[in-house]
Amino acid sequence: MKYAKLGRSGLEVSRICLGCMSFGEPSRGRPTWSLPEEESRVIIRHAIERGITFFDTANIYSDGSSEEITGRALRDLARREEIVLATKVNSRMHDGPNGAGLSRKAILHEIDMSLRRLGTDYVDLYQIHRFDRTTPIEETLEALHDVVRMGKARYIGASSMFAWQFARMLHTSDRHGWTRFISMQDQYNLLNREEEREMMPLCEAEGIGTLPWSPLAKGRLARRDDRSSERSRTDSVAESMYGDSETLDRPVIDAVHALADGRGVPPAQIALAWILGRSPVTAPIVGASKTRHVDDAIAAVDLDLSEDEARQMEAPYRPHRVVGFT
Repeated sequence: MKYAKLGRSGLEVSRICLGCMSFGEPSRGRPTWSLPEEESRVIIRHAIERGITFFDTANIYSDGSSEEITGRALRDLARREEIVLATKVNSRMHDGPNGAGLSRKAILHEIDMSLRRLGTDYVDLYQIHRFDRTTPIEETLEALHDVVRMGKARYIGASSMFAWQFARMLHTSDRHGWTRFISMQDQYNLLNREEEREMMPLCEAEGIGTLPWSPLAKGRLARRDDRSSERSRTDSVAESMYGDSETLDRPVIDAVHALADGRGVPPAQIALAWILGRSPVTAPIVGASKTRHVDDAIAAVDLDLSEDEARQMEAPYRPHRVVGFT
């Protein structure tokens, strides 16, 4: 495994982040295809043994059980000081007023609930899970600053939004001297490269490390046509994001598979190697339901693609609609 600083911060992370949305009790909330605790621990253990130190979850995943399972596994399998643990806030966690969003009340309540479920005194990276149009930016940023000042988070990050929204947040935190975001989680992969237009140049200019989610386009870049999984059959979110662009995406997928066949490696390794070579990507967030998914991700770290190979996969790309912001 290789490691890198996250943006301009001093925080060092593994170049693969294990996404923990796959871990959670299937009977609790969404997603319905998540793995129960025993199966989740096998994958988390394997990731730690292979050198992955960076783990990302969210309060909403499986109604909090992702945080519970991830937290128990990490406490049992690793030393806390060696782990970079990230979670997120914004999604609705209970009915009624203040059950969602980025108000001061919601943030201060949800960080305590996440810490309780994770079984830790602090998270290394506390991220806003999308932009909240209903709360003043100043209120959100001051609350996040206070979470850091209280020692409940070491750093803060953000997730998918428009570049102008993120620029306003960065400017506001600088103006007030509040804790600055060090990372941006955004959807970025060979099938949806719209973030190259504004968000990625903004992050590079501002020293923000990016943590692409869905780097394999919900498995579409990794699967052969004749293969399916429980997730691919039941993931309505994935269908809403990629279902109407199959005609545009097919030439890109074919190019990835052709290069994979030529190299003699799985397509997932090729797609991840491409994204690991993009700036300012620090670590793609890779979900795993099998240990071989972890192995493919780790192998991609050492897989160097030539400029010509990268161009072969990039050339068929056509503009896509913007998705994933809500």
